Amino acid sequence: MILFPELDRLQARSPEPANGFPTRKTPVSLPLFRSYCGRALGGVPAEIARLRFEVYCLECAFLQSETFHEGLEHDQYDTHAMHFAAYTLEERVVGAVRLVQPKDGKPYPFQQYCKPFDGFELPPGGEAAEISRLVVRKGHRRRRADSLLGVPGRDGLAQDWYDHEQWRRERGRRGDERDSPMLLFGLYREMYRHSLRSGIRYWYAAMERSLIRSLERLGFAFEAIGPQADYYGTVTPCLLDLRAMEERLHNTNPALARWFMQRPLGLAA
Repeated sequence: MILFPELDRLQARSPEPANGFPTRKTPVSLPLFRSYCGRALGGVPAEIARLRFEVYCLECAFLQSETFHEGLEHDQYDTHAMHFAAYTLEERVVGAVRLVQPKDGKPYPFQQYCKPFDGFELPPGGEAAEISRLVVRKGHRRRRADSLLGVPGRDGLAQDWYDHEQWRRERGRRGDERDSPMLLFGLYREMYRHSLRSGIRYWYAAMERSLIRSLERLGFAFEAIGPQADYYGTVTPCLLDLRAMEERLHNTNPALARWFMQRPLGLAA
């Protein structure tokens, strides 16, 4: 298990830049959340499993609530995954995601519903993982209309990531404490850091086409590897090459690239 007890901090100038990302060398540190990264040695941490249950079973009815005991959602992939979570300063989990790496040639979660194109060869299992079970607590989403972020078949994530400035204006009018889209970027950054440590180069994901296009505009160019399929909605199986992402991000969004690829203390270059 790996813990990051320190606060994750976004380097941002004052006043905040229009795109929400750092642009100056003399920043003000803004505490966002504490991050968690660990394997499910004794099961998924209860607060993560409970958040997944609330979103997948109660809120969206993707899964049958009576299937899970004590309000904790889990499946067979949890023991083959690295789990990530974001906590508020009050130690309340507000977002979670996992990277799944099945063992012994077993299929990835997306392969249960999506078939790759003929001729497509999957990367070696040790170099690839699937983004799965990405959820954000309802009270921390930018728009009240968003029912789910980051789950296949839902497009709230794309708009939340892309429209940070509108989020900032709305937050000022409402006076609430909904989190910036940077919470989601923070989860992705922790997955990226883990991937660097673990030799993972490729990420699988199943997403709506509109989300794929939005992520591409940000520098995350997921490529379709199969036709559309019904997987919690109509989605396309995709693959992201992290080396290609690094180069593209540097070229298209250097401010985000500097923050996203900033190495944490203790991680050698």
